[in-house]
Parts: sequence; C-alpha cells; structure tokens
Amino acid sequence: MRCELIADHPDFRRLTAIEGITVDLRYVGADNFVGRDLYGDLDCAWLHREAATALEQAVHYLAEQHPGYRIIVLDALRPHRVQEMLWAHLDGTPLQMYVADPARGSIHSFGMAVDVTILDPQGKEIDMGSGFDEMVEKSHPALEEKMLAAGHITAQQRSNRDILRQAMFHAGFRGINSEWWHFNFGDPAVVRQTYLRID
Repeated sequence: MRCELIADHPDFRRLTAIEGITVDLRYVGADNFVGRDLYGDLDCAWLHREAATALEQAVHYLAEQHPGYRIIVLDALRPHRVQEMLWAHLDGTPLQMYVADPARGSIHSFGMAVDVTILDPQGKEIDMGSGFDEMVEKSHPALEEKMLAAGHITAQQRSNRDILRQAMFHAGFRGINSEWWHFNFGDPAVVRQTYLRID
C-alpha cells in the first residue's frame, strides 16, 4: 500500500495519538546520515496499531520508573521507497550492514519498528554514548561490554541505554545487536510474511 493512503487504513495509528511521547522524525529535514530530507511531503508519523499500543505501554513504564523522562521517536513508519534510498546511499560501503536490504524489507516499512531515545526532565536527550544512526561499534548493544572495558562508553551511558531497553522490553519490543535506538515489535519473519508493507 502506498504511504499516501495510510490515513484511511484501520491497522495504522498516528504517533500524535500516543500521549506522553515527543516526535522528531530525523528523516524529515537534513539531520540524518544522508544529510537531506528523505520524507518530503510523505506523512510518516505512523505505527501499526499493535506497535503503537506497545509504545504506549513503554511510555507508561518509563514514567513510573523514571518520573520526568519521556520517549522521543526518531523514526517509525519508513516507506519501502525510502528504505531503497537508504540502501542505495550506502551501496558499496561496509556501512550497508546497518540498513535492511530492501529485498527482504525493513520492519520499519510495516510500521512494526521504531527508533527511539529518551529526553530528561529538562527536555534534553540523555547521553547514550553515540548518536542516533551513528554507524560505529560503540552503538552496538552486542559490544557494550567490550566498549565499556575499553573506555569507549561509560558506565553512565550504558545505564542510560538500560533505562531505554527496560521500558521497551517491558512493552514487548526487541532490540537488535547493532543499534541501541532500534526496536522491533513482533517476530520479523512473521511481520514480513503476513503484515501490510507500506511503499
């Protein structure tokens, strides 16, 4: 289904309908690794209703455990056509490993993945040791022990990541090995086989 038609589909929910979050989609504008606006006039502030309900649960859990902290959404629904642009931008580089091959499909394109971080009570992003879409080893959850031991991330930065993970895992999201900010909802294989992809 084309992204332009999503507002009329009952399986999708607008991010602004989720109370307690901040939305700052980084592929709107140039504040991303490509350095330009990838969404343009496309309305990408959506999630599949299942992922949206889970995100609500994560928001409530975070508020209970860490009053004043808020989840900020950096990316949610990502149309397949934009995924193809990201893949092409990194073609021929080792960094392509950070982007799902469009031939398989990104879970973002089904509205079942979200990129998030946390704002502190003053509205500032807490320090995670690397930035959103920073394609380096210190962004990898799977390498955190190694990065901590080598002094590439601090214990506080690791603790901050744990705060985010606890909230997202509590709601049923799953992380990935290479990006502390990325969380999938549902089994990716099932999502790819049975959910509606947005193009």
